[in-house]
Amino acid sequence: MLPKPHRASIVFYVANIERTETFYKDVLGIDLTRQEGADPFWLSGTLDRGLELVFFQMEGKRGNTPALIFELADGGIDDVVAQLAEKGVTIVTPVEEAPGGWSADFEDPDGFGLGLWQPEDKPRSLK
Repeated sequence: MLPKPHRASIVFYVANIERTETFYKDVLGIDLTRQEGADPFWLSGTLDRGLELVFFQMEGKRGNTPALIFELADGGIDDVVAQLAEKGVTIVTPVEEAPGGWSADFEDPDGFGLGLWQPEDKPRSLK
């Protein structure tokens, strides 16, 4: 059985990270923090009830952004992706390095993009 996700983030791919930062901070009042690990930088912020918003500057098209990303806090991303593939889930992006850890992308039955992320200090396999 797959581990149950305990935390999720909504990830947006945006054309202009500075414009996005200004809008979400100054217009919507969301406290965002600049993070290292992407060029030029990436943004993250957590709403009062715990939902995390993440913004990366890169090409984004309707359908691939925003994306819902499930965190695997204990690691094991390689195991989870293998189990998803065994269950017939379409793996869009295999496990690869991501800011602060490892990520992979897959689709739900209707073609909506979902992702997994785990911290870099956790093992990729728990077997």
